[in-house]
Amino acid sequence: MNFEQLQVLLIDYLRTRVRGGEISERSLARITGLSQSHLHNVLKGKRWLSFDKADQILHHLHLNLQDLMEPLE
Repeated sequence: MNFEQLQVLLIDYLRTRVRGGEISERSLARITGLSQSHLHNVLKGKRWLSFDKADQILHHLHLNLQDLMEPLE
C-alpha cells in the first residue's frame, strides 16, 4: 500500500464521519488545525493532503494507519 492509497482511506474515513453526522466539517477543521475551506476541498476531492497535514489529522484524532486499514480486512 502506498501513501496515495492511505490518503484515500483517511479521506474516506473523514468523509464518512462528517456525512454520518458524527462530526461537522467546522469541528473537524478546528480539532485538526486545518482551515475549514481546505478541509472542505479535501473532502470534496478537489485537493489532497500533504504528508504533514495527513499526519496532523491522524495525531489529533488519535488514529493510526491500522485504524484506517481495519475495514479492509
